Amino acid sequence: MEFNQLESFVRVVKHKSFSLAAKELYTTQPTISNNIKNLEKELNTTLLDRTSKTINLTDSGKLFYKFAVEMINTRDKAKFTISEHDNKVEGVIEICASSIPEEYVLPYIIKDFLKIYPKVSFSVTHKNSKNVIDDILEGRLNYGIVGAKYYSELLEYIDFYEDELILCLPAGSKCLWSENEHMDIKKLFSEKFIFRKPGSGTRRLIEQRLSEKGISLDDLNIISYIDSNEMIKKMIELGLGISFISKIAVKNEIDLKLVKTMQIKDLDLKRSFYFVRNKNRTLSPLVEAFKKFLISWKY
Repeated sequence: MEFNQLESFVRVVKHKSFSLAAKELYTTQPTISNNIKNLEKELNTTLLDRTSKTINLTDSGKLFYKFAVEMINTRDKAKFTISEHDNKVEGVIEICASSIPEEYVLPYIIKDFLKIYPKVSFSVTHKNSKNVIDDILEGRLNYGIVGAKYYSELLEYIDFYEDELILCLPAGSKCLWSENEHMDIKKLFSEKFIFRKPGSGTRRLIEQRLSEKGISLDDLNIISYIDSNEMIKKMIELGLGISFISKIAVKNEIDLKLVKTMQIKDLDLKRSFYFVRNKNRTLSPLVEAFKKFLISWKY
């Protein structure tokens, strides 16, 4: 039994695809197929059900998968421990993150992490919080970074950053209230709103908090649903509407007086950003080191 066979098997299970597994391992699809066939021959069993359109684990495959992951992780842990001792830790940390932590927090985390592990590199992918969670639950990811919780017994959430949403208005807007006072929630009904699309952690929090006050998004005058935080900020600057945005995301705009902000009376919009993982999946030693760093990290 060889590690390249185990790697091939685990990657095929991850991607449910021989071609994608080959792409990740920088090899050919026939090589992946042969590795798994040789593994099945040695174990005298069938690990993958190839009869359907999608690739699924057989009962034997489900049993062996845990051992395969454990063997790979034991090897990686040994390599990591030795590399850390010799100050030669290398590798790639692949992170799938939702927009606010990805754009406004993760760069600072990476900067500080690289001070400790300068030979590590990062591959960062953007998805909204809901899609990150779905990918973890469906086995396409082992972990991710999100701005909202979606409950599942399979998930572990570790909070690492405290955030707050604030109401942003165009700098030149004429308001009947001062910037230092809390706006009455009833004033929201007369404003034009710009909102994030479904799946966003920001939108989820606003929906939850407004619902607690007996308000749904249907009660508001929403003129646009936007994916991009940068586009929302620009639309606010241009006077097209107002929106709830993460405080850290508009720090520069506030300092430059491009927008002004309000807090809503009796509306708690504090939240956390989370490192989320599948409790049944083992993290690589490098990702474990990143997780531990994240827990103790300060902005």
